[in-house]
Amino acid sequence: MDDDQDQLVLAERSLSSYGFDVRTHRSSLGVSNLVRSVAPDLVLLDVNIPALSGDKVLSLARAQAPLGTKFILYSASDESKLRSLALSSGADGYISKSVQGADLAKKLTDLYKRGRSATGPASSPSNQAINK
Repeated sequence: MDDDQDQLVLAERSLSSYGFDVRTHRSSLGVSNLVRSVAPDLVLLDVNIPALSGDKVLSLARAQAPLGTKFILYSASDESKLRSLALSSGADGYISKSVQGADLAKKLTDLYKRGRSATGPASSPSNQAINK
């Protein structure tokens, strides 16, 4: 989820080229319904969205998401601020918007695997991410 159309296109192209099945969404409105209908492995949420910020969307969307869905905050904000927000909001991780391409795909896969290790064998996500 990101309100910046250019950022959505860039992330979608990049992650798709690494095998992720990407759905994009430009507004905080309707994210919970999309998460419920798509049942993604990962949800990448921009923090700075008009109307309802990514950390607030997280709590609403998590209630609709299948068990095991990972929520990752995504922002150009200062990393210490982003880390603190991820911890306080219950996000499964955070990634700076400066991370792109192969590095973004690797970080998303690593964050997914980290959460899986406690519940079963580490495996790659089915490569389905929502970049809102």
